[in-house]
Amino acid sequence: MSTPVLPTLSMRDRRADPRGFAHAMGESYERTGFAIVRDHGLDAALITRALDATKAFFALPDAVKRRYHVAGGAGQRGYVPFGIEAAKGAAAVDLKEFWHVGRELPEGHRYRAYMPHNLWPDETPAFKADVYALYDALDRLGQELLVSIAQFLDLPESYFADATRDGNSVLRLLHYPPTPPQAEGVRAEAHEDINTITLLLGAEEAGLQLLTREGEWLDVNPPDGALVVNIGDMLQRLTNDKLRSTTHRVVNPAPERAHLPRYSIPFFLHFAPDFLIETLPSCISADTPNRYPEPITAQDFLYQRLREIRLA
Repeated sequence: MSTPVLPTLSMRDRRADPRGFAHAMGESYERTGFAIVRDHGLDAALITRALDATKAFFALPDAVKRRYHVAGGAGQRGYVPFGIEAAKGAAAVDLKEFWHVGRELPEGHRYRAYMPHNLWPDETPAFKADVYALYDALDRLGQELLVSIAQFLDLPESYFADATRDGNSVLRLLHYPPTPPQAEGVRAEAHEDINTITLLLGAEEAGLQLLTREGEWLDVNPPDGALVVNIGDMLQRLTNDKLRSTTHRVVNPAPERAHLPRYSIPFFLHFAPDFLIETLPSCISADTPNRYPEPITAQDFLYQRLREIRLA
């Protein structure tokens, strides 16, 4: 069997032929759990500003960055230092550090207890405005893509709107430092994402790979300006594995590029904390019995997985 090729889908086609786009995207998810999306309409200047703010923060001294690490916060906001997170079941930690931005909610909001306040570094004045603007833009785009996923699943187009409105979504600013010779571990060990869908802005340096059904590692190299959008475990569970949360990793660079850092910005779109992840009846049949008979809230599922990856 030949190795699958990731199709590059255009949001212009979605607006011209919504059902055709939904079908093409759904088929890509059934095969690989991943799709590449271009013509998404995100402001290129905003992306550049957010990336510049990311690089400026990670260039700060380690002692300064660690001021923004929240002990006991499960890594949900602020800075997570190098060498803490590990893939589920991995022996070695990942070779990365990152910053998390979550949803800004007013006091008294019913989800306030589930979503900590954001931290903002004083040393990089433009950080808050530029990074949170990108959060908002990716959140809106994610909602648009979820309409297409609902269409593919023959659900009402608004199905995911209530499920993800004010969801516990997180923007991650990732820095993989230069890789030393004979590094112990890799930039990101093989793992699956916890959430509903992930929208990933393309990195300047290569390294992202997905594991195909045939057991081969496939390089994921989106065209300039395109997004990688993949299925997370929550949506896989909801759809009884019809849409796949695929194992992926970020491998270490070739020796001639080991001196270069790698930055990437994934947006982990989540369900609302109290959303009950209960297998869709339309995804259960005699040939595909319910693999997840016990429903679980999105919040309980999240913290179950955060414990597994050593953040909680």
